[in-house]
Amino acid sequence: MPFTLPQPGHAELDIKKSRFIACVEAVPSRAAALQRVAELKAAHPGAAHVCWAMLAGGHSAANDDGEPSGTAGRPMLDVLRHQQLEGVLATVVRYYGGVKLGAGGLVRAYTDAVAQALSHCAREEQVAMLTLGCSLPYALEGTARRLLQKHDATLLAVQHAANVTLQFSLPAQAADALQHDLNEACHGQLVWQDRP
Repeated sequence: MPFTLPQPGHAELDIKKSRFIACVEAVPSRAAALQRVAELKAAHPGAAHVCWAMLAGGHSAANDDGEPSGTAGRPMLDVLRHQQLEGVLATVVRYYGGVKLGAGGLVRAYTDAVAQALSHCAREEQVAMLTLGCSLPYALEGTARRLLQKHDATLLAVQHAANVTLQFSLPAQAADALQHDLNEACHGQLVWQDRP
């Protein structure tokens, strides 16, 4: 089961005069991750490198940003994978202190920076959500709303026309039970839209 981060985590390391500023935070997509990296580069114009790794939307990516290949982004990505995280971006801003760390030293520095940032974070289980829609007669709207509440569904939209159309979201694992209960309560008068 993948996990995500409800709050960002931060850490700062000083290694042989170089400063490593790490952040781990939730992101919904690669585009959001790239936007965040661009913001960090703008906020730290004097930094030598802004390295990053992300796991989001079933995709992974890592970038060494000028560090020797495989010494920053990939080790950071490995930390995220080891923690079974999804929808998470790890960034490390490095201010170069004039002392070269070597490939092994860089791998350790970037790995430790992300690991320390994660050590300050709570993790929460990522719950897959599903959005469903249905239409039904006005007389059954109250029944449907009570069943949505019982199954912890969130009502997203209601449209009143010839029938009532409801759009709602709920945890994917609860969808079958809710659909069954709605079908039973509505006695064949409910029509599903885009039913999975």
